[in-house]
Amino acid sequence: MAKVAFIGLGVMGFPMAGHLKTKGGHDVTVYNRTPAKAAAWAEKFSGHAAPTPAEAAAGADFVFVCVGNDEDLRSVTLSENGALHGMKPGSVLIDNTTASAEVARELYAAAKEKAVDFIDAPVSGGQAGAENGVLTVMCGGDEAVFERARPVIDAYARMVGLMGPAGSGQLTKMVNQICIAGLVQGLAEALHFGKRAGLDIEKVVEVISKGAAGSWQMENRHKTMNAGKYDFGFAVDWMRKDLGIVLTEARRNGAKLPVTAVVDQFYGDVQAMGGNRWDTSSLLARLEK
Repeated sequence: MAKVAFIGLGVMGFPMAGHLKTKGGHDVTVYNRTPAKAAAWAEKFSGHAAPTPAEAAAGADFVFVCVGNDEDLRSVTLSENGALHGMKPGSVLIDNTTASAEVARELYAAAKEKAVDFIDAPVSGGQAGAENGVLTVMCGGDEAVFERARPVIDAYARMVGLMGPAGSGQLTKMVNQICIAGLVQGLAEALHFGKRAGLDIEKVVEVISKGAAGSWQMENRHKTMNAGKYDFGFAVDWMRKDLGIVLTEARRNGAKLPVTAVVDQFYGDVQAMGGNRWDTSSLLARLEK
């Protein structure tokens, strides 16, 4: 059992911290900007809540962070009451936020100055993956630190991999989001075409999902897309945030991402339709508008 802190109890962080307590068997202290949510977590999981990130991190062996973006991340780690100011030498800061590779490298350096280790560890699998403890975790950092942290991360994951030095986890998450953006748009167009052609979508998917066209998105989203149901899952606002990170990095490294750039704008159209919190599969709603 390790002493663990978890900072950020959104739709992902709340269940992830829960798995660290229930499946991992760790002593967990949480922090959230809304104290009531931290108190609710502590009551549900028989854990502890702290009033600041630094106090949550005090004495912890591993400190997890899962917040919204780069600036949120800097706020809860580097500010006067940030986690790094409470962490003990030799402890590990693990960031599950989907953020930039730049901020990952920044935190790696800041942690080293305090004799603390750092791993960027963004996740994939959405709210359902977090609740079921089956997330995919893409890590960047030092190998020895990763091997020390991996058994703890396993509490909420089904796949954990070290992709390279600091920032590599975030870069891998960008690859993940590029793949998803293109796949969802392709699936949306295919279902839209099939419906316009008068085909039975369930019969079509039953056949083509067993061939080269098959994908996780097709298997898990075609029914809800066909029914026009989008009030669940990974929100469009979050996807646009992620794609913004992707496109910024692409401008830096010279990668050409024409499909990703167009799909990002399509998600902007969905936001204009009021679909900010709809699942990313709502690209079909844009075509059927």
